[in-house]
Amino acid sequence: MRDTLLIAVYAFAGAAATGLAGAAVLRLIRRRSLTASLAVVAAVGVVAMLAGTLAVAWAMFLNPHDLTVVTTVVAMAAVVSMATALLLGRWVVARSRELAAAARSFGDGGNFAAPDGPTTAELHSLTRELAATSARLAESRERERALETSRRELVAWISHDLRTPLAGLRAMSEALEDGVAADPDRYLKQIRTEVERLNDMVGDLFELSRIHAGTLPLTPTRLSLYDLVGDALAGADPLAREHGVRLVGDHIEPVPVEVDGREMSRVLGNLLVNAIRRTPADGTVSVAAERSAEGVVLSVTDGCGGIPEEDLPRVFDTGWRGTHARTPPAGAGLGLAIVRGIVEAHQGRATVRNIPGGCRFEVVLPAAAS
Repeated sequence: MRDTLLIAVYAFAGAAATGLAGAAVLRLIRRRSLTASLAVVAAVGVVAMLAGTLAVAWAMFLNPHDLTVVTTVVAMAAVVSMATALLLGRWVVARSRELAAAARSFGDGGNFAAPDGPTTAELHSLTRELAATSARLAESRERERALETSRRELVAWISHDLRTPLAGLRAMSEALEDGVAADPDRYLKQIRTEVERLNDMVGDLFELSRIHAGTLPLTPTRLSLYDLVGDALAGADPLAREHGVRLVGDHIEPVPVEVDGREMSRVLGNLLVNAIRRTPADGTVSVAAERSAEGVVLSVTDGCGGIPEEDLPRVFDTGWRGTHARTPPAGAGLGLAIVRGIVEAHQGRATVRNIPGGCRFEVVLPAAAS
């Protein structure tokens, strides 16, 4: 029993010394290829066995013949172990390089394509993460392209909408200045109208800039949708009469909501103005508000004839104005973008879908706590 314990102690001492040396070597080559690290690990296992055997032999527990036999066996094991480690290392490194090349492709703006062939569990997990990251980057690039397109369209349309009234203002002011205006009062009234229109456009741009910057100030108060919709219908009634459009609001539930009354009135006003201008004379614009499983649903339905399916995802984009983009009543294409920004600031969402004869805009808001 005592001899067995001594053999174990000597063998452990020799193997431990080899292990410490191997750890030091691994630390020195930690920035080198994985193949070198695997070779060191394989060598440590074989050399540790040999060191333990030599320590036991030095303690006179093995005769020279037995030591030669054991050394020969260990040497053969070392050859096989080193060859296996080198092959495994080269395979893992090759797969790592393929993965790095694939990752570089989507980093340069392409899509990630996972390399073919089997990989280790760790590399397979990394491949899945890179594929998910590539998908998110593709979505981000698509959103960036859409935002850039919207920005360019907005600049072009704002420039167009500013140039026309400014040219008119300049012509009318020069006519008044030169005293050649046939009806100065009419000119002054028209100048006031154009200035108010420009002021509204600047106000929309300022509102949109605050929404995009996340600095839109909100003062939520408990309101009834019945009162909110009633005020919005009263405000839009003159425009509806001018266009010969009927306003209907006969399905309004008195549902309480926690919203900023001023901003939500702007949402309703923008939706109603948009619906009235797109609905032909003798058409109907209806407003409804009801409670649902998702919260409170506020809807505005018009008779515009529908929106092309390919344009539906862009309806709430900044600067989008549909097929009537160049007509003066269309505005700068900011109304619906402001609607979405205000609704999302209230933790809600704004959507649109086609219905027979027109389209339906829906605003979903969280219901007020009971």
